[in-house]
Amino acid sequence: MSERAGELKAQNALSLRVAEAAGSGVFALLRGALGLDAAQAAFERLHVVPGLLKAAGERVSRAELTQALNMALFLDVTQRVPMAAAYVADLQREGLQLVFDHGALRTVAWPSGALPPGEAAITRVLRPLGFTMAATYPLPRLKMTGRAWRHADFPEDIAQFFVSELHPERFSGSFQGAVTRVLSTSRDPLTPADLAVLEQLARDGDLPMAAASALLPRLVGCFARQHGLFEADDYQALLAESAEMAWIATEGNAFNHATDRVADIDAVVAAQRALERPVKDTIETSATGRVRQTAFKAARVMREFLDRGQRVMLEVPGSFHEFIQRAPLDESGALDLAFDAGNATGIFKMTAGAATDADTAGEAASC
Repeated sequence: MSERAGELKAQNALSLRVAEAAGSGVFALLRGALGLDAAQAAFERLHVVPGLLKAAGERVSRAELTQALNMALFLDVTQRVPMAAAYVADLQREGLQLVFDHGALRTVAWPSGALPPGEAAITRVLRPLGFTMAATYPLPRLKMTGRAWRHADFPEDIAQFFVSELHPERFSGSFQGAVTRVLSTSRDPLTPADLAVLEQLARDGDLPMAAASALLPRLVGCFARQHGLFEADDYQALLAESAEMAWIATEGNAFNHATDRVADIDAVVAAQRALERPVKDTIETSATGRVRQTAFKAARVMREFLDRGQRVMLEVPGSFHEFIQRAPLDESGALDLAFDAGNATGIFKMTAGAATDADTAGEAASC
């Protein structure tokens, strides 16, 4: 069989898997929120376990709604990160789907206009969806705290959330002033009616299909930047003390990265380097040896700022795509789903400049 014929056979098999999923509740949710083309694209790119592909009915479980949300957020990363899109396209040509391991985002524990401060803006969504906090990871050198959120119903099969929270009170007064000015215009993407539906979901564990379909776009909107334009001088003030806060200032609560769980990270890295793609120089390995991570270098994006009354465009770091290999914890075969403290430094550097590298060396956490 020729290489082209093999690709066509693999793509046809992938199309068949997508067609089989088209009658599921998850597909129906995505189609309603993003349209048919986006729903098909999500299923072409991401592996979904059979337990999450129940036939669409009158009600939707919290796990199905979560899976739809995660797939929508993954699509967003591929639209913002060219290397992620290129990598996923390679998999599709081979008829392969990736396993979405986790998404990471950043928050600020500080008054934020109409938005709940810090991780509360996100955890008010995660808890009703069925997530529980699995572990806390102090990040003292970054002056942040990270927390892993794992789904109670499908811990290995639904992507985790790694939510980090920055603590401005640990920085200078001028830095705090810049944070206040940047975040003061934040809006709340959720209405009281949305919060009432989330409360219903937390109580019952499921929702009517119509309610879930209406809620999904509102949930997607939580993972974005909620504040308006701000002064470029404030951005520079933030960048001088915290590359992480500077990133939050331009990107908000969008996924900092999405992560593909792979079986052989060395082979993946070798293949990407052979294609001359910008992969991180090293693979981070956990203290246990069970968790290994690396990533593409962050995309560069153009963002708008104010400069003494004028609007200007500046290039800043955007998001990136990460790879992770997880080994089993023991003979049971259950995967080690932890985030290792020793892996964090290299991963955080993906969106930090060289000036901050020495400051984050030896940092505790992973994402």
